[in-house]
Amino acid sequence: MAQVPVQTIHRDPQLFYWILFPITIVMILTGVLRHYASVLMQSAPKKLDQKAIREQRSLLHGINVRGNFHALSKKSFATRRDALVTAFESGTYLKDPERAGQGQPNPLSDPSSMEGMMGMMKNQMAMIIPNTLIMSWINAFFSGYVIMKLPFPLTIKFKSMLQAGVMTKDMDPRWMSSISWYFLCIFGLQSVFNFLLGSDNAASQMAQQMGGMGAAPGAQMFGPGVDPDKQFKAEAENLAVIEHYSVLDDVEDRLLEGIAV
Repeated sequence: MAQVPVQTIHRDPQLFYWILFPITIVMILTGVLRHYASVLMQSAPKKLDQKAIREQRSLLHGINVRGNFHALSKKSFATRRDALVTAFESGTYLKDPERAGQGQPNPLSDPSSMEGMMGMMKNQMAMIIPNTLIMSWINAFFSGYVIMKLPFPLTIKFKSMLQAGVMTKDMDPRWMSSISWYFLCIFGLQSVFNFLLGSDNAASQMAQQMGGMGAAPGAQMFGPGVDPDKQFKAEAENLAVIEHYSVLDDVEDRLLEGIAV
């Protein structure tokens, strides 16, 4: 059986040191600078209002009861449901009961909302500007270079990911271009940043991208334009229509059936 010939590309071995190392070092230094820039731009956390905390936690309590009712006995669930439904419909946990049904104020006129949006914009700019500059630098000086060959076989589907900027049809997918190395550094240096800066750092771009989705649940539920009173009443309806069952129902019979089998 004929073997497929190994593809060999004759290249200057110095490319490995003058392209791969500079890109990696620049990406690490940029991440460290991004972390400290985010720390300097971060505003001091404000003291949360006790009524606002109670408003958020009470709705979370209702959501947790609704999601885990099957772990409660029928009597225990009924007691919790009746108490929560009554409190939610009467507005007991509202921060501003007099504003029930009026919704949240316009975020453009709310200083706290404006400050939060400015903080998000600063974080986005701290990520976009360095990436744009580094990408322009790589395109200007290192575009079109093949810097290394991976020591394990890959399928053709990896070709577009590893050979960005190198327009060749027959090149082995294991060869990697300089631009592809840059993209891999973006998503692969998180462990390095965790080692240098600790797990709670602002250098990891994946962590920054997930930051908006990983925000506090209460902040998302009572965001700009959301009426807390409607949220409570909707949760009261969700709790009221639940037909309770317990995971412990007929557990003895199920256990005996399992033993018999």
